[in-house]
Amino acid sequence: MRLVIARCSVDYAGRLTAHLPSALRLILIKADGSVSIHADDRAYKPLNWMSPPCTLKEGDGSVWTVVNKAGEKLIITMEEVVHDSSHELGVDPGLIKDGVEAHLQELLADRIETLGEGYSLIRREYPTAIGPVDILCRDSDGGTVAVEIKRRGEIDGVEQLTRYLELLNRDPHLAPVKGLFAAQEIKPQARVLATDRGIGCVVLDYNALRGIEDDKLRLF
Repeated sequence: MRLVIARCSVDYAGRLTAHLPSALRLILIKADGSVSIHADDRAYKPLNWMSPPCTLKEGDGSVWTVVNKAGEKLIITMEEVVHDSSHELGVDPGLIKDGVEAHLQELLADRIETLGEGYSLIRREYPTAIGPVDILCRDSDGGTVAVEIKRRGEIDGVEQLTRYLELLNRDPHLAPVKGLFAAQEIKPQARVLATDRGIGCVVLDYNALRGIEDDKLRLF
């Protein structure tokens, strides 16, 4: 990962246009090729970003141009570089599920048909370059479905599933891949974001699932 703190302005040109005036910002360039622009007055969400696959060209005159496969551009005009360093982070082991999430994953994988008639399991903990997908399965039409399981479904869980879907949909053997966000409780903002991105939502009653002894689970 490369960390650059610089006074810069940023212009995005693509499906729409956006401009960030000159200010001191953090620029993250990750090993997967993604580039994101961050401010110090908010949480994790960047001001602007370009998801991989994309290419970064550091041209003359301190102008950086990031281009994705759709031809969209993120143009960063550097005025002053305060810090520039690179760090090798290695392969991340991924998020370790708590006991409830791990048990929900086991139950759903064991009875995957409860997500829909004709569903079949591909595997649990499906490995990707950015961490394992909780459950990968196929629906009745043979389409691939990625399931992300949370105890409490919030926006960061939807963002996590979105990143998995972006990566999985590059694999021609799996694409197109749909997403399913499953949790004991799904916050309204997370549901709105999931719906906007075409991701389905399933609310799970863990206590009911844990007490089931036959071959059927109830999803609420």
